[in-house]
Amino acid sequence: MIEDRDLLTIREASQWATEYLGRNVSAANISYLIQYGRVKKYNGHNTVKVSKRDLLRYYETHVSRKESEWKKELGEDLNWALSFDHLTEKERTKHVHRLHPYKGKFIPQLVEYFLDSHTDDFKREVYFSPGDIVLDPFCGSGTTLVQANELGIHAIGVDVSAFNAMMSNVKVRKHNLFELHGEIRRITIALKEYIAGKSYVRFEAELAEALTRFNQQYFPSPEFKYRVRRGEIDQMAYGAEKEEVFLKTFEALVEKHQVKIRQENPGDSFLEQWYNLPVREEIEFTAALIQEVKDPDIRMALAVILSRVMRSCRATTHADLATLVSPVFAPYYCRKHGKICKPLFSTLKWWERYSKDTLKRLSEFDTLRTSTFQHCFADDSRKVNLFDSLQRVDESFANLAREKKIAGVFSSPPYVGLINYHEQHAYAYALFGFERRDEREIGPLYRGQGREARESYVIGISDVLLNLRPYLREDFDIFLVANDKFGLYPRIVDRAGMKIVNEFKRPVLCRTEKNKAPYSETIFHIKAG
Repeated sequence: MIEDRDLLTIREASQWATEYLGRNVSAANISYLIQYGRVKKYNGHNTVKVSKRDLLRYYETHVSRKESEWKKELGEDLNWALSFDHLTEKERTKHVHRLHPYKGKFIPQLVEYFLDSHTDDFKREVYFSPGDIVLDPFCGSGTTLVQANELGIHAIGVDVSAFNAMMSNVKVRKHNLFELHGEIRRITIALKEYIAGKSYVRFEAELAEALTRFNQQYFPSPEFKYRVRRGEIDQMAYGAEKEEVFLKTFEALVEKHQVKIRQENPGDSFLEQWYNLPVREEIEFTAALIQEVKDPDIRMALAVILSRVMRSCRATTHADLATLVSPVFAPYYCRKHGKICKPLFSTLKWWERYSKDTLKRLSEFDTLRTSTFQHCFADDSRKVNLFDSLQRVDESFANLAREKKIAGVFSSPPYVGLINYHEQHAYAYALFGFERRDEREIGPLYRGQGREARESYVIGISDVLLNLRPYLREDFDIFLVANDKFGLYPRIVDRAGMKIVNEFKRPVLCRTEKNKAPYSETIFHIKAG
């Protein structure tokens, strides 16, 4: 029996949890726990409440014990301060860092920790100063470049993926936001006119209404998720049963509106396999409008928005967005949301949402940016001539780099056999026609993790370090972030004629993968041998 004095409003729960944990817990954090069935919801006096005992049980199980349990499994040398577990998701994905999803990126605060001028019990000296040049030879989504800019540090990025390079450059460039807003408005109006009167618009509206009524009856939120977590309901069996029931409604609506969902004679291309017909047609229509834009800077920013839309509108389940399994063209039981969900049949909502979000994030970064140089090249870090490449895009930056040389590196190299870096953005390559260089990736998923793959990885990463050495200052500092489960980095560094002078081991708490087992990565501090 829950007593009234044990019940807290969401605001009261936020204040209590903040004091209990010694870090900020927002009202949104408490709402999240309710929404996903972590704690039970109680109704009282026109407001939602939660039990203090439920919260205490949750935090003791999931937070307070985590550090000791992880250290027991991963070692006492785990630097928990580098987990940044006190940060909210909004802080970890601030401004342009969430301009586009990307697998395997590190959080900006980790970059900032090593690039800024503070010291502590672990970081006992300052490695970089304003005006220095830092290099990221595996630039990915551009996190190092963005944080360097905030700190008044120049930065160069290199990435074998043309899409990654474009994404990074869109993040750090100074844009004409007024012109970008105008082009977004032009495209939005044209897209609305294009889909006006389409049968699938009415079909999706009726489908959404029917789905809402069905979910309210059979998957009430958050009660359903709470009961699933307590083991009172077998969600997969129950979900499959109700999915079959709702499919009859879906098929009736398809027949009523005569909607064509599947593409005719789909081939092997990504656009043919992973999009239903209405969505693919809207994507191609929008892409054609983007190609009309004369300013290449604005055109790239629009392409990043459309790419984000394409990722969200693929014909797959919400649980499989990160790793595609098989195309889905009908409503399905969604284990992520605990209800019946549906594929998307139009891009308009997401185009409007991501356009607004992009303008907001670019504007936020403009208030923080410094007048420093940043640029990412689509190239192979084992072979790139940095200063000559800079000369072709920015003579002033090239002259500065030749004069000062590069102070050091902060980067997260690819892991052995973990991610296919081109394939995660296959939709963008398929639509925009970027050159794919899959064969030049170091340690891609498709090569596996066997002996041959590991040996190739050692040679690849060390070749990068060897190629970059002439561009670095004599007293350079290199920081490489890696989960070195195969113990390859001592060999890599030795082959490059360098030495590891320190290691910072951090827990990785905010992972997008389904595997939530204790996991750590090491930041190797490397200097001249």
